[in-house]
Amino acid sequence: MNSSHLDKKFDLFHPLIIIVMVILFLLIAMPMWYFYRQLPAPNFDLYLYIGVGLLFFILGILLSNHLMKDRFSNSNIYGSSERSKLNPKKLSLSESYSKNELAIIGFVLLGILLQIINIALLGGIPLFSASLKAKAATKIWLLSYIIFLPSINILLAKYNRKSHYILLLIGLALFVLTGYRTTPIAIMLSSLITLYYTRNLDLKYMILAILAIGAVLLAVGFIAVQAISWQHWHLNPVELVSYRAAFTLNILSSAIANQFATMGSLFYATLTGFFTHTDPRVLVGIATIGRDHSITSTIFGPALLDFGIVGMAIQMFLLGIILKTLHSIQYNNKSIFTAFYGILLAQTIIWIETGPTDIVVWLFYLIGILIIIQSLRGFDYGI
Repeated sequence: MNSSHLDKKFDLFHPLIIIVMVILFLLIAMPMWYFYRQLPAPNFDLYLYIGVGLLFFILGILLSNHLMKDRFSNSNIYGSSERSKLNPKKLSLSESYSKNELAIIGFVLLGILLQIINIALLGGIPLFSASLKAKAATKIWLLSYIIFLPSINILLAKYNRKSHYILLLIGLALFVLTGYRTTPIAIMLSSLITLYYTRNLDLKYMILAILAIGAVLLAVGFIAVQAISWQHWHLNPVELVSYRAAFTLNILSSAIANQFATMGSLFYATLTGFFTHTDPRVLVGIATIGRDHSITSTIFGPALLDFGIVGMAIQMFLLGIILKTLHSIQYNNKSIFTAFYGILLAQTIIWIETGPTDIVVWLFYLIGILIIIQSLRGFDYGI
């Protein structure tokens, strides 16, 4: 059985997967609340607010589905009954490279080179040093990520050549060495989504890819935590993931109780913090637990702290519209549309834990919106 057979029944990476992942995140957290009891169990408000957020996300998907139904008849809320056939032709290493392909490879190599320079300037491997990890997110690191992530996804979406997977693995390894979990997970997950829509992947490869993403998540998180000399953990990698999920959801509970605490300053810090050296997650820590610690608060927390439940509802509604609209467009056109859908969906899945406090992700969302507008106006991206 392969993925093309499964796709006639459901669309694995439809935007509704966000709801599944939120529920999974809750299930992962529950052992720390109700079994190990290492953290206090939340009250009913947590589940109520999450439910409201997901409801408005679904409403955004439904609205996009309604608006796009006349443009793409096979793009309904459940996904197409049959996968598009616009898969890229498989290319051998000996076949000639087009100018566009070489240009995209050049951008991928530039992203890789910048990350090598970044690590070299740090003078060590941040994955194994908490002090180096704190310095790793430099402007070079940011530029490297902004260049590499879209370029590798466009390359995979447009050109079916096995040698491109080598570039993917090299870039992935370099971002793993920085010690951050989100960037390598975003690279792996977005690439998987891109390949899912542009290749006929066997089910076994899908399972192996998902297991690999889970392994990287566990390994990078556990190694990075062990490298922090002032923290001492007695949890294994799986327990640590459960603890982090439960702790993050507890922070969300505190955000629910402290709505409007930041009054928009959190979103402003997200947009400007990289250049002003203000960490928006530190503002989350101050607003929720009264300490200047960098803390995550789920996809719902920052909007609640800034603008209350109305702000959270609007955010989730807009995310639903954007993701579903781009999903409908890429389902029929592939290429750059699939690449950016993979990036946005992967980053949004990551937001389920971290929250939308990353300027680079908002930048990708802005690019995604511009791509949607241009597509609806009939512009053809010939790359």
